Amino acid sequence: MDQLWGNLWYVGGFAVAGTLFVFGTIGLAWLISHRTRGDEHKGYPYESGIDTFGDSHARFGISFYIYALMFVAFDVEIVFIFLWALIFSAATDPLVPFVSMLIFVAVLMLGLAYAWRKGVLSWR
Repeated sequence: MDQLWGNLWYVGGFAVAGTLFVFGTIGLAWLISHRTRGDEHKGYPYESGIDTFGDSHARFGISFYIYALMFVAFDVEIVFIFLWALIFSAATDPLVPFVSMLIFVAVLMLGLAYAWRKGVLSWR
């Protein structure tokens, strides 16, 4: 029973520390932030002092975002493959991690083939 209370204290302590860290960081940023409101260029998109021409909020095509999401997804998967390589080198039976990575890469390749077929990777 004492072990349970000890674990609960750890969880509660981490929750309080995490909450204090988040709100403390926000509060500290609010305290030390630059607060001059008199500058006429403060509300401009770029504070270089140069007036913008036309509408400063340009729209980008959805293909840019899809391309970026594909990059991020496959970039994160590289991290998983690196960690798998570390586990694979220490495994006593290398067949199980090898088959699991084959399934993982096959799912990734299915997603890549789908995106390729839909034309996501072609730059227009």
